Amino acid sequence: MQTKPFRIGTRGSPLALAQASETRARLMVAHGLPEEMFEIVVLSTKGDRITDRALSEIGGKGLFTEELEEQLISGDLDFAVHSSKDMPTKLPDGLFLSAFLPREDVRDAVVGRTAPTLKELPHGATVGSSSLRRQALIRRIRPDINVITFRGLVDTRLRKLADGEVDATLLAFAGLKRLGKPDIPTELLDPSAFPPAPAQGAICIESRIGDARVNDLLEAINHRETFDAVSCERAFLGALDGSCRTPIAGHATVDADAIRFAGMILTPDGSRWHDVEIEGSRTDAAVLGATAGGTVRSKAGTDFFDSWA
Repeated sequence: MQTKPFRIGTRGSPLALAQASETRARLMVAHGLPEEMFEIVVLSTKGDRITDRALSEIGGKGLFTEELEEQLISGDLDFAVHSSKDMPTKLPDGLFLSAFLPREDVRDAVVGRTAPTLKELPHGATVGSSSLRRQALIRRIRPDINVITFRGLVDTRLRKLADGEVDATLLAFAGLKRLGKPDIPTELLDPSAFPPAPAQGAICIESRIGDARVNDLLEAINHRETFDAVSCERAFLGALDGSCRTPIAGHATVDADAIRFAGMILTPDGSRWHDVEIEGSRTDAAVLGATAGGTVRSKAGTDFFDSWA
C-alpha cells in the first residue's frame, strides 16, 4: 500500500497550478484518497523564464517540459501534468502520455480593446499573439492587421492589453475558463473557420512507461474520448514534424465508435494554406491522424514547407 504522497510535477503558472489541482481532485475522488496523498511539486521551466522572445526562436515546445521530464526520468516525480498542446510529439525515452482529463472548450477567444471582434477591428490594428497558428490565421482573415509576438502569463497579457500595447489578443477559451475568467472574451471563434491547435483544451498526464503502480492510478481518470481525439491530432502533428515553428491546426471529434478529423497547415503570412478532412474508427485514431498529415503534406508540396524554415 502506498504510504508516501504521490509527487505531481507542474509548472508554476496559475493555469498550470489549476490543472494540477484538478488532476489531484479527480484522483482523490477516483481512489478515495485524502489530499495529503498527493504533493504538487512546482518547477520553473526555461519557457517560463524566457518571455521576451517567440518560442520558435528559443527551442519550441520542449522548453515547457524539459525540467519536469528530467525529474520524471530520475524518479523524483511520479507523474507530471501538462497542457496537451504544449507537448512535443516526440517524448524522451521511457516516458509517455498515460492519461487525459475530459477536454474543455477548444475555441480560441478574442479579447478586444478597441473592437469586440476580429472583423470589426480598425484597419491596421495591432493584435498580439505568441502562437504562429493564431498569427497565420489572423493574417489569413485580416491581412491588413499588424500581428506581433505577445508572450507571458494570461494576466500579463491582459494587463498589456489594458495598457494599450495592442488592440486585441487571442487566448485559449479553455484556459480562461479554468482560471475562472469565462466572461473576459469579446468573441469566441468558430473552430470550423478558425481551427484550434492540435490538443487544445486538453490536460494530459505524463508518466514512466512500465510504472504499473502509477499508471494503474492514472487509468482511473483517463477520459477515453479525449485520449483518442488527441492521439489523432498529435499523430497529424507528428506526421508534419509540427512544433512551435509551424502554423498547424487540427481538431478531432468522437461520435460513438467513429472519429472525424479536420486539419490545416498555413504559411506564416497566412497567404497559402491546405486543409484535409478524414474519418474512420476510433480504434485507428492515431493512424487516421498520420494519414491526414501525409495527405496534406502531399497536397502542399515541398516548396510550401520550405517557407517555414
